[in-house]
Amino acid sequence: MLFDPHHFEAAHLDPESRRLLKATVDWFEGRGKRRLLADDQARVWYSEFLDFAAREKLFATFCTPRAEAGGAPDKRWDAARNAALSEVLGFYGLQYWYAWQVTVLGLGPIWMSDNAVARRRAAELLDDGAVFAFGLSEKEHGADVYSTDMVLTPTGTGFTANGGKYYIGNGNVAGMVSVFGRRADVEGPDGYVFFAVDSRHPKFTLVKNIVDAQMFVSEFRLEDYPLTADDVLHTGRDAFSAALNTVNVGKFNLCTASIGIAEHATYEAITHAHGRILYGRRVTDFPHVRQNFVDAYARLVAMKLFADRAVDYFRTASPDDRRYLLFNPITKMKVTSEGERVVDLLWDVIAAKGFEKDTYFAMAGRDIGALPKLEGTVHVNLALVLKFMPAYLFSPVEHPDVPTRHDPADDDFFWRQGPARGLGEITFDDWERPYREHAHIPNAARFHEQAQAVRTLLATAAPDEEQQRDLDFLLTVGHLFTLVVYGQLILEQAALTGLDQDVLDQVFDVLVRDFAAGAVALHGKASSTGAQQAWALGQVRKPVPDRERFDRVWAQVAALSGRYEMNP
Repeated sequence: MLFDPHHFEAAHLDPESRRLLKATVDWFEGRGKRRLLADDQARVWYSEFLDFAAREKLFATFCTPRAEAGGAPDKRWDAARNAALSEVLGFYGLQYWYAWQVTVLGLGPIWMSDNAVARRRAAELLDDGAVFAFGLSEKEHGADVYSTDMVLTPTGTGFTANGGKYYIGNGNVAGMVSVFGRRADVEGPDGYVFFAVDSRHPKFTLVKNIVDAQMFVSEFRLEDYPLTADDVLHTGRDAFSAALNTVNVGKFNLCTASIGIAEHATYEAITHAHGRILYGRRVTDFPHVRQNFVDAYARLVAMKLFADRAVDYFRTASPDDRRYLLFNPITKMKVTSEGERVVDLLWDVIAAKGFEKDTYFAMAGRDIGALPKLEGTVHVNLALVLKFMPAYLFSPVEHPDVPTRHDPADDDFFWRQGPARGLGEITFDDWERPYREHAHIPNAARFHEQAQAVRTLLATAAPDEEQQRDLDFLLTVGHLFTLVVYGQLILEQAALTGLDQDVLDQVFDVLVRDFAAGAVALHGKASSTGAQQAWALGQVRKPVPDRERFDRVWAQVAALSGRYEMNP
């Protein structure tokens, strides 16, 4: 299940994609662990990595839609191979993933635009090895696009732009920066504008790097920056939709970065613990240590299953099938939060070792918590998830089956997602079908009972008007609902891949406990009613125990010891 650089084949991808991914792995392994850590600790700007990416045309191949590829056969926007690259880069360090991630975001508004000049310029820059940036957030407003202070003033030839942006990755070197702002002469949403600027322009002022790290997360200001029609990407409501639709495309990569970090940390932790003797016993002979490792492995497997299946829905999306808009925020907040839990479980075992400067784990422990916080924080995504709950739980509509999507197709729907509205009109298939199909898995069956109870809660003890205004209460309900969706896609992917049934049962052992913990949290809310409290206590279930199953899964985890260690 886990990515292993020493045995990496990427057999599900086409030859050129495999070559580029293996070249990326070889570049990191060739530099070695000591250099990786030394550069991180010295905050070395990763120009050599960007030079490698430019030389191999890595970003150009993976980030250029076929329509802009000029006939190059391997250039396309393919979410399956993009996810693979994101995982590989996360495996070696958040900083390298970040350079790729913000390039993806910066390109979003450009590829969605009707501005052929800007699209052609972006394709040429990519081919030359440039990276890109996404100028949305601001120092005072964060990602609150309604309150942007980037103002465009009309001139005889276009506009001049004035204002600042904050938290902008690659802002120091980006060939093009996609910037969100508003017109000074138009009120309301009709005044929004997305436009492109060059970080090398004299009217572009790079203020500072706002983080103490290898990556450059910039603050920049535009001071009477001149814009013509060739620089304008979107206007009015289309500009607002481009901002949100870009997030749909790009922020998915948060989950695969979290997976990569957690995988590398897992190898290092199990190898250390399994070879260590304390009090005359191997550390991994202690029952609580085995429990931590098995829980961490089950959570990591679940992350991979959900993320891989979500890619299939993204690639199969159309104007008539927008289910990806539910699965997307779950990848951003649930999968990344699970990455934190995996690293914490491992850290509880290896303890002080996780702080040592010659370990990858010290990087992982520092960086893993960033990912749930990089996209509007968990609560923003949970609030979005809640919008889909009624249609998902109560009004199933038959959809064609979604196949595994590893085909080398160009995912052009990403650039024509349409207006960012109409979420209430999105329909979902029967979510219970994969649960019924896995009724023979004891803990999947037990979790199915808990999942069905969410529908019962909403039908018999739904939040009243006051509770519906209490976001703290609703977010607890949202966590429970998220688990239901999480389990659905895990089961679908397990069936498609033939996942070991012991591991799948152990995954749902974890989910049963998580659901029970969420129910207890709901019970404890100050505003919970008697009926809601009674419902909550009814969902405090114990997973179906099976010591032999646990031992078989533990044997799989123990086999990871010594399997991978980064070249020195």
